[in-house]
Order: sequence, then structure tokens, then C-alpha cells
Amino acid sequence: MLRVAIALGVAQTIAWGCTYYLPAVIAAEVAASHGVSRTLVVGAFSAALLVAGLCSPRVGRRIEGHGGRGVLAVSALVIAAGLGMLGLLPGLLGWVFGWLVLGFGMAMGLYEAAFATLGRYYGQTARRGITTVTLFAGFASTIGFPVGAVLMPLLGWRGLCVLYAGVMLLVVLPIYWLAVPSGVPPAPDKPKPVGGTAPALAWAKRAFLLLAIFFTLRASISAVFAVHLIVLMEGLGLALAVAVGAASLVGAAQVGGRLLEFTLGSRTHPLTVARAGAVLLPAGVAALLLAGPVAALPFALAYGASNGILTISRGSVPLALFGAEGYAVLMGRLAMPILLSQAVAPTLATPLVESLTAMQVFGIAGLMSVIALASLFAVRRRPGA
Repeated sequence: MLRVAIALGVAQTIAWGCTYYLPAVIAAEVAASHGVSRTLVVGAFSAALLVAGLCSPRVGRRIEGHGGRGVLAVSALVIAAGLGMLGLLPGLLGWVFGWLVLGFGMAMGLYEAAFATLGRYYGQTARRGITTVTLFAGFASTIGFPVGAVLMPLLGWRGLCVLYAGVMLLVVLPIYWLAVPSGVPPAPDKPKPVGGTAPALAWAKRAFLLLAIFFTLRASISAVFAVHLIVLMEGLGLALAVAVGAASLVGAAQVGGRLLEFTLGSRTHPLTVARAGAVLLPAGVAALLLAGPVAALPFALAYGASNGILTISRGSVPLALFGAEGYAVLMGRLAMPILLSQAVAPTLATPLVESLTAMQVFGIAGLMSVIALASLFAVRRRPGA
């Protein structure tokens, strides 16, 4: 499993860098070349996330029934096609159409699909593999941003998109095809419900709903901070260089959180690890509210570590609670509200960022994180587990 997880981690690093983190590198140039606002350009990316969210349940069912090798391989082809359209099709319409195609590829080729593939093939032992994938892919922005910044002056944004399309075809597609096992493993035995079918079903519905609320709220917060964090840090009174420096520590802290989960958390139930990780964000916000701008650095570290741990928890907690049977389908259903929230949250938050103080926005985020935390603490393990 380790070999497969490492291969998936490398492929995921490239896939995230070529899709999710691409607009941050090229959006300004695209807006200038088309003579439109950056908001309109980034709106196409939001539309791609909406497409990905709507397609995720079907992708999960496909992985459950047929395994993940074919789905991941097709994702590389579709992402390459979308990137090629971005680079070659003229006008803003070509940009929008390319991102809609990328939405389908992202549904088939980012974290949830990789986690579902590992869970489908390795069952309850997949937790270590999920952690390994996120350890590699945690560097997607760390690598993608500087690489894109270096290549942009040489190739232009269109040339960069075409180059990335080639990388998806020549690097990522062979990784998926050669490293991911072929065929479909036998479905694992379903755990026998304790206390009758009705109580077990009621527990499963309640647990899934609470997890969906938790991960959706946390995804919304992360999506808002991904777009507005530097502006909010400046709103605290920090100089631009200091705000950028504090925000840049989030990525390093994410990797640190994943390393903690990989080492210390490996012998602890995933639900317990998720709760510990979820506490970090409201604690960081509380430090900001109490101490002011001097707590910007501790907040960035706490927020990043929390995100890093919870990225793993998105795959490991459902697997631990519900088992491997139907895991891929479950991940597809869970991905839908998460991706939809990531698509709309930054746009919905923009008026708040512009009209409220930074402290007030951080306070709202802290309140949302507390509600999310309460939902997670309300989740109970399967009866009799």
C-alpha cells in the first residue's frame, strides 16, 4: 500500500497545483488579457467547484463498483483537456468552458477520489495511506506557486496551461495507470449492526449528517481564508510584508499537523484526532480576540495545523466510523456539500470582509468553528464498536 500511496501523493501534488492553485498564479494576467475584472475570472473557477461538487456522488459510486484506477486515469485526461482549452480557446468564453471541463476532472481526480480509491482497495488499513497522500500533496501550493511564477514570464498564462496539460498526460496519467491496482477487490463484509437494523440506520444517518455539517463549515472557513486571509491580516494593523509572512506559515503548519497525525495520531482513533485538530482553530481565534495583532502568528500556526489534521480526517474518520463497505460512495456524497461550500463561500464573504472590521470577521469564523466543533463532538462511534 505504501508504494501506491506515495505514487498517489506525487500525482495529487501535481493535480492540485495544476487545478486548484492555478487561478492564484494566472488570474490577474487572464483578467488583463481579456479586459475583465478578476472577480469574473475567478468566478469560472467557482463554477468548476460547483460542477465538481455535483459530480462527486456519481464518481464515488463508480469507484465503489469498478475501482479507482480507471476513474483516476480518466481524470488526468479530462484535466489535461480542460487545461488545453484554457490555453488554446480564444476569449472569455473559452476560459469559462475550460474551467467547466476542469470541474469534471477535479471531481474525479482530487482528494476524495484518491481517498476513496485507497479505502476501496485496502479497507480499514487505508488510514496510513491517506495520511501519506496528504503529506505529499500538502506541498502542492508550496511547489505550484513559485513554479508558476517562474514560468509565467517565459510562457505566458496560455503557454503555462498548455505545459500543465502536457504534464498531466505525460506524468500523472502514467502514474495512475501503472501504480494503482487494476480490477475490483471483493467488497468487505458489512459489520453486523448492534441492536437491530433500525437503531444502526438511525445512528449512521445522524453520524453522517453531523460529519457533513462539520466538514462543510470548516471547508467554508478555509475557502474564505484562502482568498481573504492576507487582507484580514492587514486589517489587524499588520504591515503587508508581515501579513504575507504570517499567512505563508499556514502551509508549513498544515504539513506539521499532518506529520503529527502520521506519528503521534496513528495509535489514536481518527475521531479523537479530528476533535483535537478541530479545537485548534477556535483556540487560535480566541487568542486573536484576546491578545490582538500580536497573536497573528500563533493564529496562523494553529489554523494551519488544524487544516492539516482535518484534511486527513476527511478520509480517515468516515472509514473508521462506517467501515470500508460503501466507503467510496460515502466519500462522494460527503464531497458534494464540501465542494459546493468552497465554491460559494469566498464570494458570499466578500461583502462582510469589505464592511466589517477584521476582528469581527475573525470572530464570525471563530463562531462557525465552534458550531462545527460541537457537531463533531456530537458524533458517536458505531454502537458496539
